[in-house]
Amino acid sequence: MKSVIQQTRRLVVKVGSSLVTNDGRGLDSEAIARWAAQIAQLRQAGKDVVLVSSGAIAEGMQRLGFERRPTGIHELQACAAVGQMGLAQIYETSFRAHGIRTAQVLLTHADLADRERYLNARSTLFALLKLGVVPIINENDTVVTDEIKFGDNDTLGALVTNLIEGDALVILTDQRGLYTADPRKDPNARFVSEAAAGDVSLEAMAGGAGSGIGSGGMLTKILAAKRAATSGAHTVIAWGREENVLTRLAGGEAIGTQLIAQTGQLTARKQWMADHLKTAGQVVLDAGAVSKLMAEGKSLLPIGVTDVRGEFGRGDVITCVDDAGRTIARGISNYSSMEARRIMRRPSAEIAQILGYEEGPELIHRDNMVLV
Repeated sequence: MKSVIQQTRRLVVKVGSSLVTNDGRGLDSEAIARWAAQIAQLRQAGKDVVLVSSGAIAEGMQRLGFERRPTGIHELQACAAVGQMGLAQIYETSFRAHGIRTAQVLLTHADLADRERYLNARSTLFALLKLGVVPIINENDTVVTDEIKFGDNDTLGALVTNLIEGDALVILTDQRGLYTADPRKDPNARFVSEAAAGDVSLEAMAGGAGSGIGSGGMLTKILAAKRAATSGAHTVIAWGREENVLTRLAGGEAIGTQLIAQTGQLTARKQWMADHLKTAGQVVLDAGAVSKLMAEGKSLLPIGVTDVRGEFGRGDVITCVDDAGRTIARGISNYSSMEARRIMRRPSAEIAQILGYEEGPELIHRDNMVLV
């Protein structure tokens, strides 16, 4: 088995908090220097690399004397603000030793949910890569709230992979990869060296957070791989302290767990729709509409909608779910939620009569839809 990283041209490397901060004891300058040296070698081999780094909150906790992760949102934001200073400084120093410039890029999920901001972030990252700069990306924890409470940088790594049309996402963590069960509790747990990204059985294998330092666990990594796969990107989950892990992966050695994308790359617009963590509203589809979308690749017509949830406007990205609440697709709505409620369960030929005009026979055209 060969590493999926060997043939990649552009990849995202995500490093977890426990690795960056040596399990919360402070920034691990030696480990960061080793990763910087490996990324420098990848760049010499012609690969574009974007680094998504956790650790700002953990480093701020150490600097401010917190023994446990605070629960107060403003304390978390204070930790992020303090820790981000040290994080940026150590990456700048580590990469400068190899003659490489770095750039700090702070993002929120909202930046990638807004079409204009999404395109701005995308263009900036491409410009940095063209200029030979390694972007160091972290979540903008000093200004967001929900992301600190519920988010994680595994998801952000997947979003960035889709954003830059990356070929692969490498998640470096404090575990060697995915096991069929928690090896710390189950002696019969078997290591999973390769699987299909998005395989639902993987989610059942993954447990909770591996340490008290970061907010993610193996499950967030499995879900991140599923999200990265929507744009055709493979994912590798590997132990970050494995010697020369990045260069060995690039050399073809299979290390850790490889989660293989089953689909080709999507267009940039469909990537943007797939990347929406929070959509403006939902429409519930009947079984016939679900089949049309999933099996035949058809557009969504109003007659297949049984319920409209939330408030959204024309042009907003909405989620399509089945009657059990499972997400089927995301897409750009041709009609507002108020209009959708008036035309649902009705044939398209009646839209103009009901609304007084027709924006199109579809609620969501298939060209503006992505299955998830």
